[in-house]
Amino acid sequence: MSTTTPSSTTSPAGPTTPYHDRKRYAWLLSLLIPTTVLIGPTLMASTGDPKALWIPVVFFYAVVPLLDYFLGEDRSNPPESAVPALDADPYYRWITYLLAPVLWASFIFSAWFVTQMNLPWYGWIAMVLISGSVGGFCINLGHELGHKNTALEKALAKIVLAPSGYGHFYVEHNRGHHRDVATPADPASSRMGESIYAFVLREMPGAWFRAWALERTRLQQAGLPVLSWHNHIVQPAVLTLALWTGLTLWLGWMVLPFLVAASFWANFQLTSANYIEHYGLLRQQRADGRYEPCQPHHSWNSNHIFSNWIVFHLQRHSDHHAHPLRRYQSLRHFDELPTLPSGYFGMFLVAYVPPLWRAVMDPRLLQAVGRDLRRLNLDPQQREALIARHGLQATA
Repeated sequence: MSTTTPSSTTSPAGPTTPYHDRKRYAWLLSLLIPTTVLIGPTLMASTGDPKALWIPVVFFYAVVPLLDYFLGEDRSNPPESAVPALDADPYYRWITYLLAPVLWASFIFSAWFVTQMNLPWYGWIAMVLISGSVGGFCINLGHELGHKNTALEKALAKIVLAPSGYGHFYVEHNRGHHRDVATPADPASSRMGESIYAFVLREMPGAWFRAWALERTRLQQAGLPVLSWHNHIVQPAVLTLALWTGLTLWLGWMVLPFLVAASFWANFQLTSANYIEHYGLLRQQRADGRYEPCQPHHSWNSNHIFSNWIVFHLQRHSDHHAHPLRRYQSLRHFDELPTLPSGYFGMFLVAYVPPLWRAVMDPRLLQAVGRDLRRLNLDPQQREALIARHGLQATA
Protein backbone atom coordinates (compact mmCIF):
# COMPACT_ATOMS: atom_id res chain seq x y z
CA MET A 1 0.00 0.00 0.00
CA SER A 2 1.56 3.30 -1.08
CA THR A 3 1.31 6.60 0.78
CA THR A 4 1.49 10.08 -0.68
CA THR A 5 4.29 12.27 0.66
CA PRO A 6 4.27 16.09 0.50
CA SER A 7 6.65 15.97 -2.46
CA SER A 8 4.56 13.53 -4.47
CA THR A 9 1.42 13.77 -6.54
CA THR A 10 -1.15 11.11 -7.25
CA SER A 11 -2.15 10.27 -10.80
CA PRO A 12 -5.73 9.30 -11.67
CA ALA A 13 -4.64 5.67 -11.68
CA GLY A 14 -3.39 5.91 -8.12
CA PRO A 15 0.44 5.61 -8.05
CA THR A 16 2.47 8.48 -6.67
CA THR A 17 4.84 10.56 -8.77
CA PRO A 18 7.55 12.69 -7.15
CA TYR A 19 7.38 16.37 -8.03
CA HIS A 20 10.49 17.94 -9.54
CA ASP A 21 10.82 21.72 -9.60
CA ARG A 22 11.96 22.53 -13.14
CA LYS A 23 13.03 26.01 -11.98
CA ARG A 24 15.11 24.70 -9.09
CA TYR A 25 18.50 25.73 -10.47
CA ALA A 26 17.23 28.78 -12.33
CA TRP A 27 16.89 30.53 -8.97
CA LEU A 28 20.68 30.63 -8.82
CA LEU A 29 20.44 33.47 -11.36
CA SER A 30 19.48 35.70 -8.46
CA LEU A 31 23.03 35.28 -7.13
CA LEU A 32 24.61 36.19 -10.46
CA ILE A 33 22.52 39.19 -11.55
CA PRO A 34 23.82 41.65 -8.88
CA THR A 35 27.38 40.86 -9.91
CA THR A 36 26.66 42.53 -13.26
CA VAL A 37 27.87 45.65 -11.45
CA LEU A 38 31.36 44.25 -12.14
CA ILE A 39 30.86 44.01 -15.92
CA GLY A 40 31.03 47.70 -16.73
CA PRO A 41 34.12 48.43 -14.62
CA THR A 42 35.87 45.33 -15.96
CA LEU A 43 35.21 46.32 -19.58
CA MET A 44 36.23 49.90 -18.84
CA ALA A 45 39.49 48.65 -17.36
CA SER A 46 40.22 46.58 -20.46
CA THR A 47 39.09 49.11 -23.08
CA GLY A 48 39.64 52.43 -21.30
CA ASP A 49 36.17 53.53 -22.46
CA PRO A 50 33.75 54.74 -19.71
CA LYS A 51 30.84 54.11 -22.06
CA ALA A 52 31.25 50.42 -21.18
CA LEU A 53 29.72 51.25 -17.80
CA TRP A 54 26.35 51.52 -19.52
CA ILE A 55 26.32 47.87 -20.63
CA PRO A 56 24.74 46.56 -17.38
CA VAL A 57 22.14 49.35 -17.55
CA VAL A 58 21.24 48.30 -21.09
CA PHE A 59 21.06 44.69 -19.91
CA PHE A 60 18.46 45.43 -17.22
CA TYR A 61 16.29 47.82 -19.17
CA ALA A 62 16.57 46.42 -22.70
CA VAL A 63 17.90 42.85 -22.70
CA VAL A 64 15.78 41.58 -19.78
CA PRO A 65 12.49 42.78 -21.38
CA LEU A 66 13.57 41.14 -24.65
CA LEU A 67 14.36 37.89 -22.85
CA ASP A 68 10.95 38.04 -21.21
CA TYR A 69 9.38 38.54 -24.62
CA PHE A 70 11.18 35.68 -26.34
CA LEU A 71 11.11 33.21 -23.43
CA GLY A 72 7.47 33.95 -22.75
CA GLU A 73 5.45 33.05 -19.70
CA ASP A 74 5.50 30.16 -17.27
CA ARG A 75 2.05 29.41 -15.86
CA SER A 76 2.94 26.12 -14.21
CA ASN A 77 2.24 25.61 -10.51
CA PRO A 78 3.60 23.09 -8.05
CA PRO A 79 0.90 20.72 -6.79
CA GLU A 80 -0.32 21.69 -3.34
CA SER A 81 0.78 18.31 -2.05
CA ALA A 82 4.38 19.27 -2.89
CA VAL A 83 4.34 22.71 -1.23
CA PRO A 84 5.27 21.59 2.33
CA ALA A 85 8.37 19.82 1.01
CA LEU A 86 9.27 22.80 -1.20
CA ASP A 87 8.97 25.18 1.72
CA ALA A 88 11.04 22.93 3.98
CA ASP A 89 13.84 22.43 1.43
CA PRO A 90 16.86 24.40 2.76
CA TYR A 91 18.25 24.85 -0.77
CA TYR A 92 15.80 27.66 -1.52
CA ARG A 93 16.55 29.44 1.75
CA TRP A 94 20.29 29.21 1.28
CA ILE A 95 20.01 31.08 -2.01
CA THR A 96 18.46 34.02 -0.16
CA TYR A 97 21.01 33.77 2.64
CA LEU A 98 23.96 33.80 0.22
CA LEU A 99 22.52 36.68 -1.78
CA ALA A 100 22.72 39.06 1.19
CA PRO A 101 26.56 39.29 1.29
CA VAL A 102 26.70 39.36 -2.53
CA LEU A 103 24.48 42.45 -2.55
CA TRP A 104 26.43 44.19 0.20
CA ALA A 105 29.74 43.46 -1.56
CA SER A 106 28.37 44.75 -4.89
CA PHE A 107 27.16 47.98 -3.30
CA ILE A 108 30.47 48.58 -1.50
CA PHE A 109 32.46 47.82 -4.66
CA SER A 110 30.45 50.41 -6.56
CA ALA A 111 31.20 53.06 -3.95
CA TRP A 112 34.90 52.21 -4.09
CA PHE A 113 35.00 52.27 -7.88
CA VAL A 114 33.43 55.69 -8.38
CA THR A 115 35.80 57.29 -5.88
CA GLN A 116 38.92 55.69 -7.31
CA MET A 117 38.27 56.41 -10.98
CA ASN A 118 38.19 59.75 -12.70
CA LEU A 119 34.83 59.18 -14.36
CA PRO A 120 33.09 61.54 -16.78
CA TRP A 121 29.60 62.64 -15.78
CA TYR A 122 27.93 59.99 -17.93
CA GLY A 123 30.10 57.26 -16.40
CA TRP A 124 29.14 58.45 -12.91
CA ILE A 125 25.44 58.36 -13.84
CA ALA A 126 25.81 54.84 -15.23
CA MET A 127 27.30 53.70 -11.92
CA VAL A 128 24.47 55.38 -10.01
CA LEU A 129 21.89 53.52 -12.10
CA ILE A 130 23.50 50.11 -11.88
CA SER A 131 24.34 50.49 -8.18
CA GLY A 132 20.80 51.65 -7.57
CA SER A 133 19.61 48.49 -9.30
CA VAL A 134 21.71 46.51 -6.82
CA GLY A 135 19.99 48.46 -4.05
CA GLY A 136 16.67 47.56 -5.65
CA PHE A 137 17.59 43.89 -5.44
CA CYS A 138 18.41 44.52 -1.76
CA ILE A 139 14.86 45.75 -1.20
CA ASN A 140 13.45 42.82 -3.16
CA LEU A 141 15.37 40.37 -0.99
CA GLY A 142 14.29 42.27 2.11
CA HIS A 143 10.72 41.90 0.86
CA GLU A 144 11.04 38.13 0.51
CA LEU A 145 12.77 37.63 3.86
CA GLY A 146 10.73 40.14 5.82
CA HIS A 147 7.54 38.11 5.37
CA LYS A 148 9.03 35.01 6.96
CA ASN A 149 8.76 33.97 10.59
CA THR A 150 12.30 32.84 11.40
CA ALA A 151 14.56 35.15 13.41
CA LEU A 152 17.41 34.74 10.91
CA GLU A 153 15.32 35.76 7.92
CA LYS A 154 13.83 38.74 9.73
CA ALA A 155 17.33 39.89 10.74
CA LEU A 156 18.67 39.46 7.21
CA ALA A 157 15.72 41.45 5.87
CA LYS A 158 16.78 44.47 7.94
CA ILE A 159 20.44 44.00 7.00
CA VAL A 160 19.82 44.03 3.24
CA LEU A 161 17.54 47.07 3.49
CA ALA A 162 20.32 49.08 5.14
CA PRO A 163 22.64 49.95 2.18
CA SER A 164 20.07 52.22 0.51
CA GLY A 165 18.67 53.59 3.77
CA TYR A 166 15.20 52.11 3.29
CA GLY A 167 14.92 50.12 6.51
CA HIS A 168 11.47 51.48 7.34
CA PHE A 169 10.18 49.28 4.50
CA TYR A 170 10.38 46.35 6.94
CA VAL A 171 7.58 47.90 8.99
CA GLU A 172 5.71 49.82 6.32
CA HIS A 173 5.32 47.00 3.83
CA ASN A 174 4.41 44.13 6.13
CA ARG A 175 2.07 45.98 8.48
CA GLY A 176 0.94 48.94 6.38
CA HIS A 177 0.89 48.13 2.67
CA HIS A 178 -0.48 44.61 3.14
CA ARG A 179 -3.24 45.97 5.36
CA ASP A 180 -4.28 48.89 3.12
CA VAL A 181 -3.34 47.60 -0.33
CA ALA A 182 -5.65 48.51 -3.23
CA THR A 183 -7.49 51.14 -1.18
CA PRO A 184 -7.35 54.95 -1.26
CA ALA A 185 -5.70 54.85 2.18
CA ASP A 186 -2.57 53.16 0.82
CA PRO A 187 0.23 55.48 -0.33
CA ALA A 188 1.89 52.47 -1.98
CA SER A 189 -1.07 51.69 -4.29
CA SER A 190 -1.19 53.85 -7.42
CA ARG A 191 -4.43 55.27 -8.74
CA MET A 192 -5.80 55.33 -12.26
CA GLY A 193 -4.69 58.53 -13.98
CA GLU A 194 -1.81 59.10 -11.55
CA SER A 195 1.62 59.33 -13.20
CA ILE A 196 4.59 57.66 -11.58
CA TYR A 197 6.07 61.09 -10.91
CA ALA A 198 2.99 62.20 -8.98
CA PHE A 199 2.93 58.80 -7.27
CA VAL A 200 6.49 59.01 -5.95
CA LEU A 201 5.69 62.35 -4.27
CA ARG A 202 2.83 60.63 -2.44
CA GLU A 203 4.34 57.18 -1.92
CA MET A 204 7.81 57.87 -0.48
CA PRO A 205 6.80 60.33 2.26
CA GLY A 206 3.55 58.45 2.89
CA ALA A 207 5.42 55.19 3.44
CA TRP A 208 7.85 56.88 5.84
CA PHE A 209 5.15 58.47 7.98
CA ARG A 210 2.99 55.34 8.02
CA ALA A 211 5.96 53.21 9.11
CA TRP A 212 6.70 55.52 12.03
CA ALA A 213 3.04 55.69 13.05
CA LEU A 214 2.79 51.89 13.06
CA GLU A 215 6.02 51.39 14.97
CA ARG A 216 5.23 54.12 17.50
CA THR A 217 1.88 52.48 18.24
CA ARG A 218 3.46 49.03 18.61
CA LEU A 219 6.13 50.23 21.03
CA GLN A 220 3.76 52.35 23.10
CA GLN A 221 1.39 49.41 23.48
CA ALA A 222 4.33 47.29 24.63
CA GLY A 223 5.40 49.97 27.11
CA LEU A 224 8.71 50.52 25.33
CA PRO A 225 10.40 53.80 24.34
CA VAL A 226 9.97 54.75 20.70
CA LEU A 227 13.60 55.74 20.17
CA SER A 228 15.31 52.56 21.30
CA TRP A 229 16.93 49.44 19.93
CA HIS A 230 13.50 47.76 20.10
CA ASN A 231 12.41 49.98 17.19
CA HIS A 232 12.43 48.03 13.91
CA ILE A 233 13.07 51.23 11.96
CA VAL A 234 15.97 52.33 14.15
CA GLN A 235 17.76 48.98 13.82
CA PRO A 236 18.40 49.11 10.04
CA ALA A 237 18.91 52.88 10.25
CA VAL A 238 21.86 52.32 12.59
CA LEU A 239 23.30 49.86 10.07
CA THR A 240 22.88 52.43 7.30
CA LEU A 241 24.63 55.07 9.40
CA ALA A 242 27.47 52.67 10.21
CA LEU A 243 27.93 51.64 6.57
CA TRP A 244 27.84 55.17 5.17
CA THR A 245 30.12 56.49 7.91
CA GLY A 246 32.61 53.69 7.31
CA LEU A 247 32.59 54.29 3.55
CA THR A 248 33.09 58.03 4.09
CA LEU A 249 36.03 57.50 6.44
CA TRP A 250 37.56 55.03 4.00
CA LEU A 251 36.84 56.71 0.66
CA GLY A 252 36.38 60.37 1.58
CA TRP A 253 33.42 62.74 1.59
CA MET A 254 33.08 62.55 -2.22
CA VAL A 255 31.40 59.17 -1.81
CA LEU A 256 28.37 60.75 -0.12
CA PRO A 257 26.75 62.26 -3.26
CA PHE A 258 27.10 58.88 -4.92
CA LEU A 259 25.53 57.05 -1.96
CA VAL A 260 22.61 59.47 -1.88
CA ALA A 261 22.02 59.28 -5.65
CA ALA A 262 22.39 55.48 -5.86
CA SER A 263 20.13 55.00 -2.85
CA PHE A 264 17.46 57.25 -4.31
CA TRP A 265 17.49 55.24 -7.53
CA ALA A 266 17.33 52.00 -5.52
CA ASN A 267 14.34 53.26 -3.58
CA PHE A 268 12.74 54.55 -6.78
CA GLN A 269 12.92 50.98 -8.11
CA LEU A 270 10.64 50.02 -5.23
CA THR A 271 8.38 52.93 -6.09
CA SER A 272 8.32 51.74 -9.71
CA ALA A 273 7.31 48.24 -8.61
CA ASN A 274 4.63 49.57 -6.27
CA TYR A 275 3.31 51.77 -9.06
CA ILE A 276 2.68 48.91 -11.47
CA GLU A 277 1.62 46.24 -8.96
CA HIS A 278 -1.82 47.62 -8.01
CA TYR A 279 -2.46 50.39 -10.54
CA GLY A 280 -6.10 51.45 -10.43
CA LEU A 281 -7.37 48.31 -8.64
CA LEU A 282 -9.75 48.78 -5.71
CA ARG A 283 -11.00 46.51 -2.94
CA GLN A 284 -14.64 46.91 -2.06
CA GLN A 285 -15.57 48.74 1.13
CA ARG A 286 -18.23 47.06 3.24
CA ALA A 287 -21.11 48.70 5.07
CA ASP A 288 -19.14 48.66 8.34
CA GLY A 289 -16.32 50.66 6.70
CA ARG A 290 -13.90 47.73 6.49
CA TYR A 291 -12.51 46.57 3.17
CA GLU A 292 -12.96 43.10 1.76
CA PRO A 293 -9.96 40.75 2.20
CA CYS A 294 -7.27 41.13 -0.44
CA GLN A 295 -7.78 38.67 -3.27
CA PRO A 296 -5.54 37.72 -6.22
CA HIS A 297 -7.48 40.02 -8.56
CA HIS A 298 -6.42 43.06 -6.51
CA SER A 299 -2.86 42.88 -7.90
CA TRP A 300 -1.37 42.96 -11.38
CA ASN A 301 0.36 39.70 -12.20
CA SER A 302 3.16 38.65 -14.53
CA ASN A 303 4.42 35.15 -15.32
CA HIS A 304 7.30 36.23 -17.58
CA ILE A 305 10.02 33.71 -17.04
CA PHE A 306 13.35 35.48 -16.92
CA SER A 307 12.46 38.47 -14.76
CA ASN A 308 10.60 36.21 -12.32
CA TRP A 309 13.74 34.12 -11.93
CA ILE A 310 15.78 37.12 -10.83
CA VAL A 311 13.22 38.68 -8.46
CA PHE A 312 12.08 35.57 -6.55
CA HIS A 313 8.66 35.39 -8.23
CA LEU A 314 7.82 38.90 -7.05
CA GLN A 315 5.80 39.27 -10.24
CA ARG A 316 3.40 36.56 -9.10
CA HIS A 317 2.19 39.37 -6.94
CA SER A 318 -1.42 38.28 -6.88
CA ASP A 319 -0.70 35.09 -4.93
CA HIS A 320 1.79 36.93 -2.74
CA HIS A 321 -0.77 39.45 -1.51
CA ALA A 322 -3.45 36.84 -1.01
CA HIS A 323 -0.98 34.55 0.83
CA PRO A 324 1.97 36.69 2.04
CA LEU A 325 3.66 33.92 4.04
CA ARG A 326 3.97 31.66 0.98
CA ARG A 327 7.60 31.24 -0.07
CA TYR A 328 8.79 32.34 -3.48
CA GLN A 329 9.30 28.85 -4.91
CA SER A 330 5.66 27.98 -4.19
CA LEU A 331 3.87 31.10 -5.50
CA ARG A 332 1.15 30.27 -8.00
CA HIS A 333 -0.38 31.48 -11.22
CA PHE A 334 -4.15 31.94 -11.33
CA ASP A 335 -6.29 32.26 -14.43
CA GLU A 336 -8.38 35.36 -15.17
CA LEU A 337 -6.13 37.78 -13.26
CA PRO A 338 -5.20 41.36 -14.17
CA THR A 339 -2.10 40.63 -16.24
CA LEU A 340 0.82 42.82 -17.27
CA PRO A 341 1.97 42.63 -20.89
CA SER A 342 5.63 42.38 -19.82
CA GLY A 343 7.79 41.69 -16.80
CA TYR A 344 8.60 44.46 -14.34
CA PHE A 345 11.71 45.75 -16.09
CA GLY A 346 9.82 46.30 -19.32
CA MET A 347 6.89 47.86 -17.47
CA PHE A 348 9.22 50.26 -15.65
CA LEU A 349 10.20 51.78 -18.99
CA VAL A 350 6.55 52.11 -19.99
CA ALA A 351 5.71 53.75 -16.64
CA TYR A 352 8.45 56.36 -17.07
CA VAL A 353 6.52 57.69 -20.12
CA PRO A 354 3.06 58.52 -18.68
CA PRO A 355 1.18 58.89 -22.02
CA LEU A 356 2.52 55.50 -23.09
CA TRP A 357 1.58 54.00 -19.73
CA ARG A 358 -1.98 55.26 -19.99
CA ALA A 359 -2.29 53.98 -23.56
CA VAL A 360 -1.06 50.51 -22.55
CA MET A 361 -2.59 50.08 -19.11
CA ASP A 362 -5.85 52.01 -18.93
CA PRO A 363 -7.65 49.75 -21.45
CA ARG A 364 -6.30 46.69 -19.62
CA LEU A 365 -7.44 48.09 -16.30
CA LEU A 366 -10.96 48.78 -17.55
CA GLN A 367 -11.16 45.29 -19.00
CA ALA A 368 -9.84 43.73 -15.78
CA VAL A 369 -12.55 45.36 -13.66
CA GLY A 370 -15.33 44.98 -16.23
CA ARG A 371 -15.57 48.77 -16.51
CA ASP A 372 -17.07 48.75 -13.00
CA LEU A 373 -16.46 52.14 -11.42
CA ARG A 374 -16.81 50.62 -7.96
CA ARG A 375 -13.67 48.55 -8.60
CA LEU A 376 -11.49 51.46 -9.78
CA ASN A 377 -9.09 53.35 -7.53
CA LEU A 378 -9.20 56.73 -9.31
CA ASP A 379 -6.99 59.75 -8.84
CA PRO A 380 -9.44 62.05 -7.02
CA GLN A 381 -8.16 65.12 -8.87
CA GLN A 382 -8.97 63.47 -12.20
CA ARG A 383 -12.02 61.49 -11.21
CA GLU A 384 -14.64 63.36 -13.24
CA ALA A 385 -12.35 63.68 -16.26
CA LEU A 386 -11.60 59.94 -16.22
CA ILE A 387 -15.27 59.06 -15.91
CA ALA A 388 -16.12 61.30 -18.86
CA ARG A 389 -13.16 60.19 -20.99
CA HIS A 390 -13.90 56.49 -20.67
CA GLY A 391 -17.69 56.75 -20.62
CA LEU A 392 -18.01 55.26 -17.14
CA GLN A 393 -21.17 55.46 -15.09
CA ALA A 394 -20.65 57.56 -11.97
CA THR A 395 -23.30 55.54 -10.16
CA ALA A 396 -22.29 52.09 -11.33
